[in-house]
Amino acid sequence: MILGKAHKFGDNIDTDAIIPARHLNTHDPAELAKHVMEDADPRFAAKMKVNDIIVAGENFGCGSSREHAPIAIKAAGISAVIAKSFARIFYRNAINIGLPILESKEAVDGIKEGDEVEIELTLGEIRNVTTKKNYRSAPFPPFMQQIIKAGGLIEYVRRKIHGKNV
Repeated sequence: MILGKAHKFGDNIDTDAIIPARHLNTHDPAELAKHVMEDADPRFAAKMKVNDIIVAGENFGCGSSREHAPIAIKAAGISAVIAKSFARIFYRNAINIGLPILESKEAVDGIKEGDEVEIELTLGEIRNVTTKKNYRSAPFPPFMQQIIKAGGLIEYVRRKIHGKNV
């Protein structure tokens, strides 16, 4: 279960808006987190709190295929991203690093900036706690849920190799 405050963004938020290229001289997640979303909202890192949720329009994560974008989001403490749609490479990179992402046009249209949102990942249920409205997203297949639960593909594989439960 995820519970956090919504931060709204529009359509076509590209990877340069998520983590500007000028900050790609580091691979340190904590450093990347300081600059997350700064070209889309220069005050974002200062106003967001751990467990908050990004809510965005169509084609979130478009642009270059840099893995830095979902890493910066996750390292900043964002618990999930809900969008109308995701760029395919961002979608894959997010799953690979264990960042929960959900597609739901209705949820995006029904959630406003600052609303409190609750997500049940295993069921694909999204609840706007502020308005008491419920929305659906297709839940991930069980193996993808295990990847997210493990914290990403590398940790998932590491646990599988060593015979640990995921």
